[in-house]
Amino acid sequence: MTELRSILDEAARQGLISPEAGGRLLPFLTERGVAVVEPQPAAADGSAWSDTETPRFVRGFHDVLITIGVIVGLCGLWGLSALYAVPVAIIVLSEILVRRQRLALPAVSLTIALFCWTCLLMSHFFPPWTPNAESFGAEATQFVAGFPIILGAYYARYRVPLSLALSIMSALAFVLTLLLRLVQWASGNPAFFLDHPAVLALVALICALGLFVLALYFDLGDRLRRTTRSDIAFWLHLGAAPALLYSTVSLLSLGADVRIFDVANMSSRTPVVVATVAALMLIGLVIDRRAFVTSGLLSLGVAIFSVFRQGSATVDTYIFTTLIIVGAIVLIIGTGWMPLRRQVLRALPPAIANRLPPG
Repeated sequence: MTELRSILDEAARQGLISPEAGGRLLPFLTERGVAVVEPQPAAADGSAWSDTETPRFVRGFHDVLITIGVIVGLCGLWGLSALYAVPVAIIVLSEILVRRQRLALPAVSLTIALFCWTCLLMSHFFPPWTPNAESFGAEATQFVAGFPIILGAYYARYRVPLSLALSIMSALAFVLTLLLRLVQWASGNPAFFLDHPAVLALVALICALGLFVLALYFDLGDRLRRTTRSDIAFWLHLGAAPALLYSTVSLLSLGADVRIFDVANMSSRTPVVVATVAALMLIGLVIDRRAFVTSGLLSLGVAIFSVFRQGSATVDTYIFTTLIIVGAIVLIIGTGWMPLRRQVLRALPPAIANRLPPG
């Protein structure tokens, strides 16, 4: 963490601490989530303006340059070497770039690389599909089981917020697979979820709500967003929002095919998608997380696209019309985020508003 290192170096130059103590304090403080937040400029009315959703990804173009080198190097190694050579490179780079230099963006890229390698490793031993497409076999459970272990161990060593968030999400996915297998076993019907899609949608919604509650746990524990708990909450919200969206739409559109990504049948679900995205936008305003807005835009765009697709317009017409509508929604919400959020906070009871990030 560059800012914290600069502060400790300045303290050493002024004789407040020794250089050796500064070197020992840096990993001690960063591992416990201590971060430096830049002071916000004062607004015209004298109150401090604060845009609190600021995940610490990039602290300079140095991070971008290093990340490009990491991605290119790992891609080349992945194409030339065996499967087990990639994690060795990831660990070596993590020791240098993450544990010693505390570079944020390279840490994210290395975590994603580890996730991709874990996916490839687990699919090599446990292909996440079954011979019978109607049943839910043990392969999916075994496939998911390795993710929380590997990513959790990576977080224990390097304290990357994304690795903990991915570990939590994969653990919930593991719980989901166990629940599905338990229900399938209790019913005695291998095609139970094909015959009862409502149960599948309900179980998925319960797990999505559990992920959202975990994200709120990290968020409310750091309402001013000064520690890495905020970064962990950001990644969890980024995963919880689409999970809530798709599970909710599945549950509320059971009269038709529950495959949400089927563009041909999306027009029948357009009101459900729009209402769900609007609810997620309201939740995002309340908790000051734009992830809830951005995650729903893809599905909203698909729903609008399908409406125009059912008409007599040409391909160019409904594609560009969809882009204009979605772009206008993004601009309206993006430019009016803070005023809208102040209105929402004023409508909430003080006991709830005081536990949320300030508006």
